[in-house]
Amino acid sequence: MVKKVIKNFEVEYLQVLDENGKADEKLMPKLSDKQIKELYDLMILGRTFDDKAFSLQRQGRIGTYIQFKGQEASQVGPAYVLQDKDWMFPMYRSIGALIARKHPMHKLLQYAGGDIRGLRSPDNVNNFPIAITVGTQMTHAVGCAWASKLKNEKDVSLVYFGDGATSKGDFHESLNFAGVFKVPAIFICENNQYAISTQIERQTAAETIAQRAISYGIKGIQVDGMDVFAMYKATQEAADNARAGKGTTLIEAYTYRLCDHSTSDDAKKYRTEQEFKSWMKKEPVLRLEKYMRSKKLLNDKYKREVTKKAAEQVEKEVEIYENLPAPKPGEMLKYVYSELTPNLKEQLDELK
Repeated sequence: MVKKVIKNFEVEYLQVLDENGKADEKLMPKLSDKQIKELYDLMILGRTFDDKAFSLQRQGRIGTYIQFKGQEASQVGPAYVLQDKDWMFPMYRSIGALIARKHPMHKLLQYAGGDIRGLRSPDNVNNFPIAITVGTQMTHAVGCAWASKLKNEKDVSLVYFGDGATSKGDFHESLNFAGVFKVPAIFICENNQYAISTQIERQTAAETIAQRAISYGIKGIQVDGMDVFAMYKATQEAADNARAGKGTTLIEAYTYRLCDHSTSDDAKKYRTEQEFKSWMKKEPVLRLEKYMRSKKLLNDKYKREVTKKAAEQVEKEVEIYENLPAPKPGEMLKYVYSELTPNLKEQLDELK
């Protein structure tokens, strides 16, 4: 019996746009000027919402909020690739991705305000509800991708998760299933260096998360997660492969959150100021702005217009949220299953 020995454990690292906003034209994905502006607009809108939601939480107008500042590129880039019919499985920090996937911002605030109805996806877009429990959304994504394959559909299932989730059994079970059955799924690991306060070095002794894909027989790639062009390019290639029946891709977005883990966290207790400043130089929005200015796609006037429009949009959504009627007690039973079970009907009757 001949044993097959795998000697190469290296994975590709992809960066298109460097910290100074200079792009490698050989690697640049095919994006029109209009699309580049749309990516920029979505990143500005996301950051504007993120800042406003943080402010609302501090004022007691919503509950706990999980910011995503610094991870706009790793969320918006992949979400921009997806078609409406594709499936997206967000984690608790995937607010930027949900905004890019047409989820109404007032509904995101509704959810943050404690009303589960805010997670109901628009009828024409396949967004799953946010997963709070770490890693469970990966098994959901693989199951959905398997269903798409069985039905001979060309849908892709894309799932976001953090580096901490790679220590969960769900991660390994999902990748193993995906590799065996070659399902049309894309795993986006936003490696922001910390699972709350636990450093990545305490999560894994592997040099990269991306190379874990090798053991499951799928493609793995590490990407500069603060480079929206690289994230778009890697996801587009993964989506093309998935639709062509070539299976799953694991994308490690090497990034950093420029904020606390949540509104109940103080990152200064476990991250140094020097480390934070070094990552600020890689900041995704400023990096894209530098590129766009060099290509005459951005000037001060356009930036002001985009910023103003985003602020107005967000304020309008806040107003809608704060005028929504409060949920009735029975509402909490309506979204457990597609139809009420006898047990839930009994509980609903008791509430009445």
